[in-house]
Amino acid sequence: MCGLFGSLGNALAAPAFQSSFAQMRHRGPDDTEIIQPNGEVTLAFHRLAIMDPSHAGDQPFHSQQQSVWMMCNGEVYNYPALYARYQDSYPFSSHSDCEVILPLYQELGIAETARQLDAEFALIIWDQALGKLFAARDPIGIRPLFYGYSALDGKIMFASEVKVLSPLCTDIFAFPPGHYYDGEGQFISYRNISEVAEFHHNPIEKVLVEIRERLIEGVRKRLVADVPVGYLLSGGLDSSLVCGIAAHVLKKPLITFAVGLNKSPIDLPYAKKVADFIHSEHHEVLFNRDDTLNSVRDVIWHTESWDITTVRASIGMYVVCKYIHQHSKIKVLLTGEVSDEIFGYKYTDFAPSAAEFQKESAKRIKELHMYDVLRADRCIAAHSLEARVPFADLDFVSYCMAIDPALKMNTYKMGKYLLRKAFDGMNIVPEEILWREKAAFSDAVGHSMVDYLKDHAETLYSDAELFAASDKYPEATPFTKESLWYRDVFEQFYPGREALIKDFWMPNKSWQGCDVNDPSARVLANYGNSGL
Repeated sequence: MCGLFGSLGNALAAPAFQSSFAQMRHRGPDDTEIIQPNGEVTLAFHRLAIMDPSHAGDQPFHSQQQSVWMMCNGEVYNYPALYARYQDSYPFSSHSDCEVILPLYQELGIAETARQLDAEFALIIWDQALGKLFAARDPIGIRPLFYGYSALDGKIMFASEVKVLSPLCTDIFAFPPGHYYDGEGQFISYRNISEVAEFHHNPIEKVLVEIRERLIEGVRKRLVADVPVGYLLSGGLDSSLVCGIAAHVLKKPLITFAVGLNKSPIDLPYAKKVADFIHSEHHEVLFNRDDTLNSVRDVIWHTESWDITTVRASIGMYVVCKYIHQHSKIKVLLTGEVSDEIFGYKYTDFAPSAAEFQKESAKRIKELHMYDVLRADRCIAAHSLEARVPFADLDFVSYCMAIDPALKMNTYKMGKYLLRKAFDGMNIVPEEILWREKAAFSDAVGHSMVDYLKDHAETLYSDAELFAASDKYPEATPFTKESLWYRDVFEQFYPGREALIKDFWMPNKSWQGCDVNDPSARVLANYGNSGL
């Protein structure tokens, strides 16, 4: 997890640049570089050293003639193949996985470079000969990237987090996933991973094999690092599968971490069962009411979001990542995000048809960079750690999105049936965990956490103040005292930037059974028993 900044103009002329760029140092405390290749274009990078942690891997990288400069926040999983392809023709200066992007770009240009990367990435390239600044982002948006236009000269700026651009730019926008910036003002789609040209209608036995093999490969790719790797283990299906597969592939104990409230944590016992099953070195991190309330401001500053679900789900993750940073040497964490968007949430049990299920899945994949992926990136990066997301493997997502949606509908009386069945009998995780009912992360750390937040919000606002929220915030109006609290804090840090988030993450209110006023799965009629 690194932090990058790129500007077509002279960012150093902006008095606020140094201080705003420094606010992102948590993303990369191992090295900081600020370079102006032509005396005006500004490239700046905070590095978290993962692959080739020596100074040879420091960024920006440049071509031998210093005609092309490149920065990338990400992990390139087809690095070995690309390195082999160019090692006889390109003088690599490091063993960093990201350096292979330079010869790839020099041969093929920005569009084909973006297409050929099997990676989680946000990258910026300055081509001196062309006089163009290019940028690109991975198809799911696992790595963050934003852009705006300098208040000084109107020239484009890019950065990993909004807090860097906010003092420098008038308007700020999320860089669309699966797009590249062509250096001439256009953002061009190179891959829409949510779009399915044709569904494959394989027998279910074939589908299960493909799901299993592709997820195993997605995990395998993400195990390579030159620094210690850890695993977030909630005790739910998704993180348990990631941990179980990693233990199966590595044939050695993992280091796992689980988080829960000090009172009645729901998931901690299940996480312990998985940890015992895979013989991991397991750590339980407990937090209380005060930790919950005291984390809210930090969580909103880091996530740059006012969304209810994002803030709630970030608190436990923020707490456990803080512990990992303070008590271990781990720098990489594997997590279980992106499974729900593919295989379904609790509320997608109510999908009225297979077509509607697919439409909802595609919508969630497109918006992931504003919600769960954003939350995981910021909570982990806040503590100078890197997130790797096996369920976001491009090959895995592409295949699973093209499964006949009728098979993914919950007609089995058990959510995520295909994913569970794919690993049935494989001895990857305990069968009890494989077939356990889903609990949302913000609930699973302990139901009391959400209650603490709601109760505290009641002490902050009167009913009249909530009623007046539409006057105060006509766009994305808070509709509960809790959401008004989050929005007020957000506006203190990022005034007028509410459009960075599309809307509150909520179930599809147009579906019967989903017209609820809280995003927690607890309010759904099927909570506690999957299937209708």
